[in-house]
Amino acid sequence: MPAALRPLHQVRILSLALNLPGPAALMRCRRMGATCVKLEPPTGDPMARYEPAAYAELHEGIKVVQADLKTPDGEAVVHRELARTDVLLTSFRPSALKKLGLDWVTLHTRFPALCQVAIVGGSGDQAELPGHDLTYLAEHDLVSGTALPATLFADMAGSLMASEAVLQAALLQAERYTGTGDNHPVGRYIEVALSDAAAYLALPRHWGLTRPAGAVGGAHAGYRVYPCQDGRVAVAALEPHFAAALCAAAGRPGADAATMREPATHAALAAFFAGKRRAELDRLATEQDIPLHTLD
Repeated sequence: MPAALRPLHQVRILSLALNLPGPAALMRCRRMGATCVKLEPPTGDPMARYEPAAYAELHEGIKVVQADLKTPDGEAVVHRELARTDVLLTSFRPSALKKLGLDWVTLHTRFPALCQVAIVGGSGDQAELPGHDLTYLAEHDLVSGTALPATLFADMAGSLMASEAVLQAALLQAERYTGTGDNHPVGRYIEVALSDAAAYLALPRHWGLTRPAGAVGGAHAGYRVYPCQDGRVAVAALEPHFAAALCAAAGRPGADAATMREPATHAALAAFFAGKRRAELDRLATEQDIPLHTLD
């Protein structure tokens, strides 16, 4: 990222977060210029064992230190790091942090300038409940049938929200002070719930956009995935001029918003794509300026 676009270049982050959402947030913060340190248990981050390649990319440019937080030596290590940290990133349940003496009340008393971004499963009382990406997506009607989602939507959306919260914390560090004239920044606690991230992703479904009767849920013939001779084609000809160009290419000119929802239009486009190969459709997309992407 260019230096001019590195808004966290003077911010030091300490992360205790394991697995995916926390490390993904830390990766983004590092790319925004932050100095990032991660404290792992002696056994390391589980992801280093079950997905070493992903772990390596997530932790590129990040200093990793190991310490047992349940021991006096580990406690000394984390306190030494916290003393020079601007933002602490965690992904423990609140009760686990309290057992380690790292709950917000204790931290804020000892390190009043420190900000904490806490990634949790659910907001408020729900933060103590067990869960994972799949359960948060299911909670918000984002799981279809028995197929697993194509990616870890809640985890990755949560990591974006967490990096956004780090930016907010950094802004607070820079602009908010105690008001007593000593110019010392005041730490803040910001909670990011993965369930809330899933709820945010689910808004288009909540609005009806991605349900079967919605324009991007299958009702609009120009926004669907069709079989073709040697694969599939994802078509996103939603705007009127794109839909008109698509229908004209398929030999069905004069399409409008109403006709794009008619069964006859769906059938005509399905027959058109079924008779084409991917290479033909790729050329069509370029020549006619139609948003589509062919797939195996």
